[in-house]
Amino acid sequence: MTAAETPLIEARTITQRFGARPDLAAKIALSLKLAKPAPVVHALDGVSLSIRSGEVVGLVGESGCGKSTLGRVIAGIAAPTGGNVLWKGVDRRAMSAAEQKEAGLATQMIFQNPMAALNPRMTIEDIIWEAPKTHGLASSAERVSYVDNYLTLAGFDPSMKARYPHQFSGGQRQRVNIARALAVQPQFLVCDESVAALDVSIQAQVINLFMDLRDRLDLTYLFVSHDLGVVEHISDRVAIMYLGRIVEEAPVEDVFRRPNHPYTKALLAEVPRIETGKRRFKAVEGELPSPLDPPRGCHFHPRCPFAMERCRVEVPIRKEVAPRHLSACHLNG
Repeated sequence: MTAAETPLIEARTITQRFGARPDLAAKIALSLKLAKPAPVVHALDGVSLSIRSGEVVGLVGESGCGKSTLGRVIAGIAAPTGGNVLWKGVDRRAMSAAEQKEAGLATQMIFQNPMAALNPRMTIEDIIWEAPKTHGLASSAERVSYVDNYLTLAGFDPSMKARYPHQFSGGQRQRVNIARALAVQPQFLVCDESVAALDVSIQAQVINLFMDLRDRLDLTYLFVSHDLGVVEHISDRVAIMYLGRIVEEAPVEDVFRRPNHPYTKALLAEVPRIETGKRRFKAVEGELPSPLDPPRGCHFHPRCPFAMERCRVEVPIRKEVAPRHLSACHLNG
């Protein structure tokens, strides 16, 4: 694979488990069969995803499917239980301390709750300046111009930088979060439901801002969302996640015009669209199984109208059903 073909960032067979670690007393009780093992949340189950430079990849799924966890693992905020993350073809764990710092600065995350992500005791100027100052990206003499530049890029009026986060609306706070992420000059942004908490009109403004920044700064995005309409508008490629696994991945046009996986089809059936004639919208039947005890075989089989015996015992492998269109369903076999 040439340098041009190497993904900017790649997750390989990522697993993530959450559970209490037993202390010495608990280990003794377990060994004597006097206690049961603590429950373990299976958040991610062998997830692989590659993102090329300049791409916008949408990651979609129901609440609790593990998409935010995957975003945190890819951003380097959480260490995976298994698997590895490669930055420009190099495993992060094999990097030197300096290389890890560089990769960490190049990857930033924008969170769903703009207020919770900001320190309420710091002014907007201090919030934006903190990371560039810490990492030596600009001198003290450049502070004012540096902060003003990134606030302006994010569509925030620099004349208000002496105020505190609570004095602004949700949309303004999210612009501050965007400016803070941009201030360390990243190449890749993980946007975790970053417009979900905003009013619809403000959502459109922030989405347009993301697209403008992509062109101006040559950014790459992983856009995590449950809103298929937003993902269709902003993405080049879409990955559909269900209970810790990616079940379908394809260019955005293929996912929305020619979905393959039954879960993808069910999700799209829920999306209201303006079209000729009447149409009934149907929610995905059943409830998302518990990640504490995920089903065997295909995780979607308890809710799938096409499930067969093979689906209950065998994990489907993602196969190419069309150029660049992957789907994990036994119906393709």
